Amino acid sequence: MKKLKIILKYNKYVLLFIILFCILFINIYKPKSKYNLNTKEIYGYVREINDNKLVIKGKEKIIVYTDDTNYNFNDYIKAEGNLYIPNKNTIFNLFNYRDYLKNKKINYVMKSNNIKLIKSNQNIFYILKNIIYKNIDKHKNRDYLKVFILGDKSSLDNKDVYTNLGIIHLFCISGMHISLLCLILNKLLYKFKYKNIIIYLFFILFIFLTNYQISIIRSCLSKIFSNINNKYKLNIKSKDRLIIILILLLIINPYYINDTGFRFNSLVSYSIIYYSYLLENKSYIKRLLIISIISFLTSIPLLINNNYSINFFSIIFNILYIPIVSFIIFPLSIINIIIPIDNIYNILINIFENISLYFNNIDILNISFSKIPIILIIIYYIILFNKKYNYILIYLIIIFYILNIYVFIPRIYYIDVGQGDSALLRYKNKNILIDTGGNIYKNISKDNITFFKSIGVKKINYLIITHGDFDHMGEAINLVNNFKVEKVIFNCGEFNDLEKELIKVLDKKRIKYYSCIKELNIDNNKLYFLQTKEYDNENDNSNVIYTELNGYKFMFMGDASVTKEKEILDKYILPDIDVLKVGHHGSKTSSGKDFIDDINPKYSIISVGKNNRYGHPNKEALNTLKNSKIYRTDQDGSIMFKIKNNKLKIETCSP
Repeated sequence: MKKLKIILKYNKYVLLFIILFCILFINIYKPKSKYNLNTKEIYGYVREINDNKLVIKGKEKIIVYTDDTNYNFNDYIKAEGNLYIPNKNTIFNLFNYRDYLKNKKINYVMKSNNIKLIKSNQNIFYILKNIIYKNIDKHKNRDYLKVFILGDKSSLDNKDVYTNLGIIHLFCISGMHISLLCLILNKLLYKFKYKNIIIYLFFILFIFLTNYQISIIRSCLSKIFSNINNKYKLNIKSKDRLIIILILLLIINPYYINDTGFRFNSLVSYSIIYYSYLLENKSYIKRLLIISIISFLTSIPLLINNNYSINFFSIIFNILYIPIVSFIIFPLSIINIIIPIDNIYNILINIFENISLYFNNIDILNISFSKIPIILIIIYYIILFNKKYNYILIYLIIIFYILNIYVFIPRIYYIDVGQGDSALLRYKNKNILIDTGGNIYKNISKDNITFFKSIGVKKINYLIITHGDFDHMGEAINLVNNFKVEKVIFNCGEFNDLEKELIKVLDKKRIKYYSCIKELNIDNNKLYFLQTKEYDNENDNSNVIYTELNGYKFMFMGDASVTKEKEILDKYILPDIDVLKVGHHGSKTSSGKDFIDDINPKYSIISVGKNNRYGHPNKEALNTLKNSKIYRTDQDGSIMFKIKNNKLKIETCSP
């Protein structure tokens, strides 16, 4: 017992050491894949099944994207196709799919149109798993049944809504759900001598059925550990039990440290235990309120760096939703699997969704925050877990917000929007967006808005449309409908159909717009619009913009052709340009040699889609620009120029 006390005394330091080790291990250790890009066929067992993909476990796990997903768990199959390295984010601060899969020990994905069943599943446990999954798939609201029975949120349509409300954690199977399951089993087996063994076996089976989700493993271990502690009177405190479980989990799999759910679940669980004295002798409602506040305060840094926004109403929403989910939806989900009550369940889910959608429109206290530096996060949690200095937390939250308001260093972002253009200028707390990009296959504005939030952009002061082509303004309506835009500036010439559609939205929202302007004043700094005349084509009517920030000269060419370039040279005397946004995505119709020689760009930015059908950028244009340092969004992702200490610094977000 004395040795146990010594271990418990230092377990916090052991946990910190393990966390540091895990971080170093993940960043230093680079396991070699058993496959390579030349692999054309893989054999393996089906471990996960979704609408358009399978996860196959062969030599290692591979994600196979396919329309042919009509298989059972543990079927042995052969998949033919091409292996690809998963994509990284090419816009700063967005979701990194490659790192996400790396944490699940997945190195490659495959696109396959040819899958062959080699051997059907014969394993009794997987037969049971297949029966349960197929039973759930028969129900109308199977998406919610998968969430509350299997912990699978992949098909949940309103995931963004629940995230905005700050209640997405209720859709993860955690200690609350496990405790309820344990209570049910205890009631059913209360006369049975070996009920604890049966419950432990059930936990193991449940972990298997839910694909070994870390939140479920942690919750089940916590319950088992708690029972053992009580039975053998070990007197190990809840806080110490949690720390020991976290140490064991991280030793088993260091990659858990990068799992967002693991971080949320662990920190919130620890903070509730740490402040459990506040819950003593309180009514249910007061306990719920205190737990909601503790959970909210604990989650703030993680929410900011994952969602870049916080809904301060989430404390109230949690008080409303926790009883509904705990005592109504979750139990009815279990009942609906055993005794089908789809009609009642569907009515309940529809009411639940409609209420959530209504609350989601109340965004008064839904405030966006930029990404927080790691050092501030560490300070925040040191203060959170020090009772003497809790009052400082409110000051830290204010600091987080102040960091969003002020732009100390001028920055210019050339955003990767595929085959299109979009650039953001941040200068003296003003935000100017030049073009929005446009892609019929992807909602680019959603990515842009997330990116804007992550860097502290609250609104776009000026949205400049260089011209009316879809790849330059296709996302403008989505942007205006989902983000605050103060003023819009169009190019010279008649409005085309796309521009007219945008103007209808601007009129409806009472957003001012202008066209064919000559210059724009931004806090004693000017953007010059190098107009020459009106042309009979949209590209040459492009706004061409020149500006100087802290002594560095920037130029944005839109889709202007060689014709307009020549006329700009005739009309204006231009200095050497530091950063040129190359015209028309590096097309052979732009970037004429005379023009490039005259402005002599030091850096050239080509905004272009990977493997685009136009063959951009053209070899002739690249040759013309060879004396400058060329950055391409298809190869370098988004590019950021920042002016710090009168020096131009460059960062890329390479794919």
